[in-house]
Amino acid sequence: MSEQSHESSAKETDCEGEAEPKRTHVEWSPFVERLFSTYWGLSLLFGGVSMLTILFIAADECRQCFNKPVDVAEESSKTFWVYGKNSEGGHLKEVYTVLERLGYQKTQNPGGDWDLLWAHDYPFRALQAQLSHLKPHQKVNHFPGCGYITNKVDLATSGLRYIPPAFKLPQDKEKLLQFAKMNPNKTFVQKNNDHRNIKIEQLSNIDLDKSGSFVQEFVDKPLLLSGHKFDIGIYTVVTSIDPLRVYIYNGEALLRFCPTKYYPFDPANLDKYVVGDDYLPIWEVPAVDYYYNQLGFGMRESLNAYLRSQGRDPSVIWTQIEDSIRTVLIAKEPLIAYVLKRFRHKRNFFEMMRFDFVIDEELNIYLLEANMSPNLSSSHFPPNRLLYQQLLYNVLGLVGVGQRIHKNTLEVRSKEEELMIVSEKQLATYPEKCNSPLCRSSCVSPDCQLCKPCLSPETKRYLIEAFKEHLHRGDCKRIFPPVEIRDEALKAVEDSYSAENQLHYSWFKGKCLLDSTWC
Repeated sequence: MSEQSHESSAKETDCEGEAEPKRTHVEWSPFVERLFSTYWGLSLLFGGVSMLTILFIAADECRQCFNKPVDVAEESSKTFWVYGKNSEGGHLKEVYTVLERLGYQKTQNPGGDWDLLWAHDYPFRALQAQLSHLKPHQKVNHFPGCGYITNKVDLATSGLRYIPPAFKLPQDKEKLLQFAKMNPNKTFVQKNNDHRNIKIEQLSNIDLDKSGSFVQEFVDKPLLLSGHKFDIGIYTVVTSIDPLRVYIYNGEALLRFCPTKYYPFDPANLDKYVVGDDYLPIWEVPAVDYYYNQLGFGMRESLNAYLRSQGRDPSVIWTQIEDSIRTVLIAKEPLIAYVLKRFRHKRNFFEMMRFDFVIDEELNIYLLEANMSPNLSSSHFPPNRLLYQQLLYNVLGLVGVGQRIHKNTLEVRSKEEELMIVSEKQLATYPEKCNSPLCRSSCVSPDCQLCKPCLSPETKRYLIEAFKEHLHRGDCKRIFPPVEIRDEALKAVEDSYSAENQLHYSWFKGKCLLDSTWC
């Protein structure tokens, strides 16, 4: 601005009123004024362009938010991670497939924020620090202490019913010699402690003072199909310890056949009596070919149909198998419960294992082993893919990993959402007892402990979990507490069970008396 124009403006102001105080005037050189004017204009220009750009981007983002179709896979962010050797080797392919279909994403570096750990190997030694303080919603597919069940030598030498007598070497050397003396016609098989290198041996050929193996009575008259010996694998799920809840996958059993016919018997030929990795699959066994290949039955029902065609009752096999699994888990539960005390929550864990059985000519069953991480790979036998996927789908639904409600975490989001699934009215049992003067006035009597005013918070929590499992059991069958007919449900629970198991068992009986679908 020039000096002349500035003075003209001052004079105009003075004509309209009293003279203003004299202002201080800063002298600017023409160069500085031009520079200032130029950069001021450019700043305004750039600022305006930036604002318009930001507004345009924001508007476009909002348009995409409203117009973009919802992608369920992108919204789902439940996460799982894997522990074990060579986890990408293909043996967990079906696990990955089913979890991805259920909306899970695999993570390599989970930190503390994840929903499921799938451990192929026992994780509680290497990951002790991470797994001791889990969040309530996090799930692990093994129980701490599950080795009390799946350790081959411990199970074989447990002395439990349905398990052929076994002797650990060298500790049980004298017991073995005494047993052999009393049973001179018995045959024995030697196994190392990981259940490999199985072979029939004469006791005279075994080094009874060497450690690392055990000797077990051999079931020498097995049931044969088309001349082949076979074993039966039953997938078993433990959902709770103290109280104990056990299920079996009832949709199928795994039948594996020895590749060579049993007779004429030759103990040097392991393919006659040991089911190995290269077993004979059921679809190549003539006795059940029509049932399995032509009529479309599964392995279990094909075996049942064959036995009925021979005038035999297959139900005696499955009744014994269920009783055998119950017997083992009831015996081992206190040991696992003791290990669980080291962990913050005992409801973070579940177990899926496979119990392997052999059957003799009289349809007696014998438990051979329990596998902590059974083979779920269909690479060797592709037709087994459907079996493994259906098994995993049902098991994960049972334990709450596969949920009907769509959300991005297993964590409870609201009380209202939980009440939608199960509320207190679903837990109520024994209306006559709970309305009696005894239970209306006090909770001291054992008969009143399942009445609503007497339920402890802990008892209520595990009853809620039990009710959810009943809703989501799919093709799984509860075997402990056992499913009973109504007349059996009227009987009192045996006092041989722990206090928690007695109370839990009583609740299931009460549900059966109210609703036959629980029987």
